[in-house]
Amino acid sequence: MTLRNAIALAIFWANGFSSAFMNPRGKNFFVGNILSFAPKASSVRTQNNGRRTTTLFMSTQTGKDFYKVLGVSRSADSKEIKAAYRKLAKMYHPDATLDNPEDTTEKFQEINRAHEVLSNPDLRKKYDMFGEQGIGTSAASDGMSGNPFGGAGSGFGQEVDLSDIFDSFFGGNGGGMGGMGGGRPSGGTRTRGPIIGDDLRFDLEIDFKTAVFGGEEKVRIRHLETCDTCPGDGIKPGSKVRTCASCAGSGVTVQVTRTPLGNFQTQQTCPSCRGMGQKIDEYCGTCGGQGLNQKAKQIKVTIPPGVEDGNKLRVRGEGDAGPKGGPSGDLYIYLRVKEDKTFRREGPEIYSDQSISYVDAILGASVKTPVVDGEVTIKIPPGTQPGQVLRLKENGAPRLGQSKSRGDHFVTVNVDIPKKISKEEEELMKKLKEIQDGKSEKKTLFNL
Repeated sequence: MTLRNAIALAIFWANGFSSAFMNPRGKNFFVGNILSFAPKASSVRTQNNGRRTTTLFMSTQTGKDFYKVLGVSRSADSKEIKAAYRKLAKMYHPDATLDNPEDTTEKFQEINRAHEVLSNPDLRKKYDMFGEQGIGTSAASDGMSGNPFGGAGSGFGQEVDLSDIFDSFFGGNGGGMGGMGGGRPSGGTRTRGPIIGDDLRFDLEIDFKTAVFGGEEKVRIRHLETCDTCPGDGIKPGSKVRTCASCAGSGVTVQVTRTPLGNFQTQQTCPSCRGMGQKIDEYCGTCGGQGLNQKAKQIKVTIPPGVEDGNKLRVRGEGDAGPKGGPSGDLYIYLRVKEDKTFRREGPEIYSDQSISYVDAILGASVKTPVVDGEVTIKIPPGTQPGQVLRLKENGAPRLGQSKSRGDHFVTVNVDIPKKISKEEEELMKKLKEIQDGKSEKKTLFNL
């Protein structure tokens, strides 16, 4: 049982068959009780081909409040929105916040998204009615505000066509609500907007230095593309398309059953046209009538500096193409960074080890140590202890979204203690021990 039918059945039993759908004569019915199942909803009536359709909008105001993001009221005009956007964009642009230790990239993207929606009258109207879920996440999905019972909606609770609920009981195709009165169903099919294609995922492994400094990688993917022969509808060019005579283009056939309470309609998918509402003389031979072909493609992916293991990149329009010529989805590339033998990384900070001799640890020295850029010379202070950490400022990785700002490099000093020494070294060490013991005795006598 579909979600739509489940909701319809729940409404049916909750309100009662006779009280919710018909008067005592069994001829007419009303929708007042049905609308009561969503007390926070609002209904809109529209005309469609001379008939009235009742549509129930369930507002799900979830997600970010774009008015608060821009700091404007809900009654703000386009000039106020534009002025607020410019002020915040200058304040949070990544290039203008290099001295700020906090990454403002996400905040800047949030401001851009809020301006994109509120500056567009159509998107703003949908946002005010449905919230963020009603406008989708991309330009392609803005036109598809998300029907929870079908189509390409992205979430539950966007728009419910009450005619769908009545269709579950009485048949027909969304028109007239005359199922119990014995009226014939209205012709025509419900039109839907373009359906966006599926998003794809690709796992890409990159080396350590590419993650630090960025670069370009070539990836080869397989995805669905709109057929080049037909415009994506699967119909051979020049082929005739005729309305199905069995269902009059509705895609469903209706059977009327007489009952003591009146005529009861049931519907099923038209077996003649398989629910398409039309018959096609000849399908496209290139795509087999699917409107889509699977193709392999090589694309270049730009890796920004400062990415880390687990980050993902989005390549717009490189997912599967949508059915019937619909827009393509996006390609999401998940990054996996190879481990490096020399360096470890935590965000923009780089860590490495440097081994020195015990003599250099005692006397101090200048040694060369590797960094992600190459090599630098560091000074080992006299008396350096094993495990001591030296800090090399701004020799770490760039911060993501702020390539001019870099972290630090931390070098942990390891002191090598030899297991075997020469006789000469042994004699010198004994002399050194005697000197150390002599100093200790003098300190003890002085303290007494």
